[in-house]
Amino acid sequence: MTPDSLPGTTDKRIGALLTLLADNATIVVSGARIAREIGVSRSTVWRWVTRLRQLGVRVRGQPRTGYFLENVPDILAPELLRRRLRGCLFGRRIFHFFRTDSTNRVALDLGHAGEPEGAVVLAEEQTAGRGRAGRTWQSERGAGIYMTLLLRPELSPALAPLLTLLAGLSARAAIEAQTGLTPDLRWPNDLLLNGRKLGGILTEMHAEPGVVRFVIVGIGVNVNQSKFPGDLATIATSLRAESGRLHSRLELLVRLLQQFESDYNRFLKHGANAILEQFAAVSSFAKGKRVRITNGKESFTGTTAGLTPEGLLRVQREDGQIATVISGDVAEAR
Repeated sequence: MTPDSLPGTTDKRIGALLTLLADNATIVVSGARIAREIGVSRSTVWRWVTRLRQLGVRVRGQPRTGYFLENVPDILAPELLRRRLRGCLFGRRIFHFFRTDSTNRVALDLGHAGEPEGAVVLAEEQTAGRGRAGRTWQSERGAGIYMTLLLRPELSPALAPLLTLLAGLSARAAIEAQTGLTPDLRWPNDLLLNGRKLGGILTEMHAEPGVVRFVIVGIGVNVNQSKFPGDLATIATSLRAESGRLHSRLELLVRLLQQFESDYNRFLKHGANAILEQFAAVSSFAKGKRVRITNGKESFTGTTAGLTPEGLLRVQREDGQIATVISGDVAEAR
């Protein structure tokens, strides 16, 4: 399956139109030139410009002259990404949606269909974004990074959860390099800034006994949201809210994908120790944090006591016993 043959993906010619306008930002490009370079009719160019405007891209038309962008849009267009990701595992097969239900759902279908490792599914907006434990992920159009990576690692299924920790470390490093802000990592899958949730990771695996067939790693980062609806207003944040300025989603995404590839290759070559050591070093939740653990069976408080070799969280209960947390919610106990 090709990135432009999957139903709902952005037509690569619309991507070409956007790229052509971005390459000639603030310069009027004639409709005839656009039609010639992307291989469509003048009337199709007009329809697609209208579509871009509906998606929030500020394209101005001038009678008998052509079109130009009022400003370069921060859209994660595949062609713009491929230019920046030449030679990168994640720069080859990019499935882009202006709108879809869930990038994880799309990647899961691709995994079952035999799509090779390295596929990236991106959305400008999700209508049914998913978080851990069946929660929803708020996905405001054009404000965050909503993506899923398809991996086919030669790993024991017991070690696949380490990919969640790895994704958190990669996202943290990319955010710090791009913005100067340093997120905390809350086991197993949350990025926090000033105690509020900045991003999250949802890893799903398809495996048979002893063999991983594929893993999808969903990563969501709040980048340019200025406010959050309802209850999220008190628990969520964004890079814009924390820094007081807008950030380029495209630049951050490029950094994140490059960082993840580097970390992933190191993990496959050298094993889990580097991930475990780095997570323990940068996460305030890894050791010595008083927490409340809530899962489907019970809720208890204790103090975190490091990670197991598989990346599970160890918590010393108040009676002194050590519990290994496989899944559940971790919250700071105040």
